[in-house]
Amino acid sequence: MRSFRTAEFHTAGEPFRIVTDGVPDLEGTTVLDKRAWCQEHLDSTRALLINEPRGHADMYGGFPTSPDDSDGDLGVVFFHKDGFSTACGHGTIALVTWAIESGRLPVTNGEEIDVVVDVPSGRLRTRARVGADGQVEAVKFWNVPAFVTGHALAVPTSLGLFTATVSYGGAYYASVGLDTHALSPDSASLTDLISLGREIKALLATHQAVKHPTDGRLSGLYGVIFHQDVTRSPLHQRNVTVFADGEVDRSPCGSGTSARLAVLHHDGVLGVGETLLNEGIAGGQFSGCIVEETEAGVVTSVEGTAYKTGEATFSLDPRDPLGSGFQLR
Repeated sequence: MRSFRTAEFHTAGEPFRIVTDGVPDLEGTTVLDKRAWCQEHLDSTRALLINEPRGHADMYGGFPTSPDDSDGDLGVVFFHKDGFSTACGHGTIALVTWAIESGRLPVTNGEEIDVVVDVPSGRLRTRARVGADGQVEAVKFWNVPAFVTGHALAVPTSLGLFTATVSYGGAYYASVGLDTHALSPDSASLTDLISLGREIKALLATHQAVKHPTDGRLSGLYGVIFHQDVTRSPLHQRNVTVFADGEVDRSPCGSGTSARLAVLHHDGVLGVGETLLNEGIAGGQFSGCIVEETEAGVVTSVEGTAYKTGEATFSLDPRDPLGSGFQLR
């Protein structure tokens, strides 16, 4: 009987299942290489831990691993119901929180600690604020450069004409504003937004805007961010991010927040040093900031808080006819 131990977290409402035991050492020189190895060798394990009855269609998780080199502290390969993603901001926040609160990284209570995390899209510098009780109060990460690749693209859908701007924040997202539409980024519109997200993703799947300029393994439209202004000054937006095949991010989406910041900078809405308060469908918030402009794109920071929800041991009885599980949507 195969078994796996996990630490369970959520970041702004979005789950993150950290696999702490039961998985072999991931093979590969870099985390991006290890992602490819996981796609070939650990896809059934991913499915087992994501699918019902152990998970659900909106579950998310990660395999912790060693960093690319001695300058890093942690590595992680992210996974969801349809495969292995290139970036995950809420997962990065949860992973750093787990590593500190579980004692895997040394820290003095009441201080800030810098943690270097290697993810498939690149190396992230993070900073955790630790309270006097040893609990992590917040984690900020500085993402890989974010940039716009396709601006104001007309997208005809079954619900009418929408405008999408494609940008990269470790993964490619299409930003779709809802300020002039009847839909809103909330639970009342969720069924329509899931269908619309799938439709827009299919329409833009082969667009040049979702092809990474240097590494094809990072190509492809990962998600659609439906956003709406709450206030303009200071800038506060609410969003629903539909990623993979109709999966809904409960958080404001960490890498998606970086992608949104790139769009807001491109459009002249935010400059260097200015912030976006980004709110997810569950009410959790991330604080995003444009840190600097570079030739590769804008460097952004995203800050949020993760909370431990429990620990689990999952097993697979070889007699179980459901095997690695199932998905109802």
